[in-house]
Parts: sequence; C-alpha cells; structure tokens
Amino acid sequence: MTLSSYSTNLTDAQWQRIDALLPVPDPKKGGRPRTYTRREIFNAIFYQLRTGCQWRLLPKDFPP
Repeated sequence: MTLSSYSTNLTDAQWQRIDALLPVPDPKKGGRPRTYTRREIFNAIFYQLRTGCQWRLLPKDFPP
C-alpha cells in the first residue's frame, strides 16, 4: 500500500536511521507474516502524535 504524502511521514533518510535500530525479524521464531511495513506503522504513529486525532479517526490509507 502506498500512503498519501503527509507532512508527518518519515523521509528516506529518517527511515534509514530508525530502521537500523530495529531488530531484524527471525524467521525461525515463527509468528504471523507482516501485513504492513514497519514504515507504514511508524508513519501512522507519527501522524496520530502530531495531529492528536483518535486512532479510529486516522485516514483510511494508514494501516488499521
């Protein structure tokens, strides 16, 4: 899914810095396959923090 451009979205440079700090998923540990990318999740969180909107009122192009 491609998100609309919001002022709260991470730039490529910002995302590279954050992504380097996140642990790499271990396929041996199992778990459910990801439906949404980590970047989409972070963009939704930053949008919510900046606007102060309720989670259920996030624009529909963000992950649920």
